[in-house]
Amino acid sequence: MYRLSYLFIILLLVLNSCEDYSTKNSEYAYLGGEIVNPKNKNVILYNTSGDVLDSLVLDKHNRFLHKITNLETGLYSITHGGEYQMVLLEPKDSVMFRLNTYDFDESLVFTGNGARKNNYLIKTYLQNELEEKKLTSYAKMEPEVFDDFIEKKRLSQLIEFHNFLAQNDESEFFKSIVEANINYNAYASKEIYPFAYFGNNKLIHIKDLPEDFYNYRSSIDYNASHLRHFYSYNRFLFAHIDNLAANTYYNKNTSHSKFNRHSVAYNKSKLDIIDSVISNKTIKNSLLKYKTRDFVSHNHTEAEAKDMLAYFLNKSTNEKDKVVMKELVASLKSLRQGNTIPNLTVVNYNSTEYKLKSIINKPTVIYFWSSNSKMQYRNSHYKVRELKSKFLDVDFISINLNRNDNKIWKAIINDYSFPSDNEFRFKHPTKAQKTLAVNYSNKAIVVDQDATILHPNVNIFKSDFEDTLQLLLQEKEVVAKK
Repeated sequence: MYRLSYLFIILLLVLNSCEDYSTKNSEYAYLGGEIVNPKNKNVILYNTSGDVLDSLVLDKHNRFLHKITNLETGLYSITHGGEYQMVLLEPKDSVMFRLNTYDFDESLVFTGNGARKNNYLIKTYLQNELEEKKLTSYAKMEPEVFDDFIEKKRLSQLIEFHNFLAQNDESEFFKSIVEANINYNAYASKEIYPFAYFGNNKLIHIKDLPEDFYNYRSSIDYNASHLRHFYSYNRFLFAHIDNLAANTYYNKNTSHSKFNRHSVAYNKSKLDIIDSVISNKTIKNSLLKYKTRDFVSHNHTEAEAKDMLAYFLNKSTNEKDKVVMKELVASLKSLRQGNTIPNLTVVNYNSTEYKLKSIINKPTVIYFWSSNSKMQYRNSHYKVRELKSKFLDVDFISINLNRNDNKIWKAIINDYSFPSDNEFRFKHPTKAQKTLAVNYSNKAIVVDQDATILHPNVNIFKSDFEDTLQLLLQEKEVVAKK
């Protein structure tokens, strides 16, 4: 911690040499840090609205110090080398951090005035991340047992937090953020539960859950603007909307109907619910966009995609989102099942260029990853390693989505010892992402040996992926024999 202590001394000297802002301008904060093993020389700082506030340059010691004037209390965020981290800032904070890019989240340590609350927030975030990974196994519990289990965990975290507050004088804003992180993460797990427990065939039994299973819904704030970029809040809203729409689905379908999460009616009801319960334009437009995108990105007919697009355009008030969705639907025309995959240019680890079709010579799953999400790129490669052992006649091609990221891309491949043979990046990433409609990194495309699309949008992490892939391969084999 010597370097961190040294940097903190520098920060104190800067603060002591500054003007006394207590009477002139108290709406400021200092943010500084040191990055071990930096991936580049820049740290990008975003404001509470998610807009770029400044691009900060590391000095020769890989440190930076920045003063934010006219500070708005809230959750700011920083990115470096594709990694992302939120920082809670309030007036007169002087927050410093030290992190190692090889272990971004786990190595992050804050010091200075305002550090204590950020360290606590990181702690709850990591706890939630760990619990989220275990949700699949938790969801095997009976409803009453699961409800009691999740509630005990939530209350235990809240008690621990209130004990922390009893010994530390923190602001009401900080209190609201941590409590929201704990509560909404637990609520999200309960909203996701019936989809995992009942599955598509028995989701009708969602109505048979205990009467008090969703009691917390009466206290939900659908318009919490200060949480609009907060992961646990958005995770809850996404699952909650799906859950409410499922009830609408069974009000309009027979009790014995198999649940169809890709039906037009079900997905339109999501947009209806968003439009009716949320008034905050930013939150509403964001949910409308992502729910519509999720629907049109799957293997629907052109008529269904256009129908959903029209429904979205009638509800969204964000003109930029409307343009993006129109472009997405237009791009999907060329990605229908049976079409040949667009022949884009890709670059391999050794900087050799290829046309996409030329590297496909047997049934292939093309999956994508971004340097911005360590969990995603790590998990996707580990998942593919597992899939390779089960599908010996299938090739798996990995394509990085980032722009101007050659150095970071290769560093990640080397750091994690990913086999470089089937690692590629796009020569023109922005154009390629639009052409292939890659709007989220978990998307994968399945093609046959002739680069004909068998499925334009699958998710290798879905529980039914292996069955889906096996079915696609069998259907292709039957067609070939004919």
